[in-house]
Amino acid sequence: MLRAEEVAVVIEVASPGSKRTDYQVKHDEYADAGIPHHWIVDTSEAISLLACHHAGEFGYLDASAVTGTFTTDVPFPVKLDLDALLD
Repeated sequence: MLRAEEVAVVIEVASPGSKRTDYQVKHDEYADAGIPHHWIVDTSEAISLLACHHAGEFGYLDASAVTGTFTTDVPFPVKLDLDALLD
């Protein structure tokens, strides 16, 4: 079992039936737990990734959703071809 302080990022794959849970409920729960990063991959229409980072007492700050290629150095270097996720 992992503790929240041991988690660098939680990645959710949202589906039509889980969007409210992933974008609202889990988003808030992970922020309250202090997990530094929460990424939501949405497979509806164009695949997108919403990267959220913890901003202390304000919860998560959400970046704009990315389509195509997601690249970041935080919390670790990664480059994801989002369109290839469905291949």
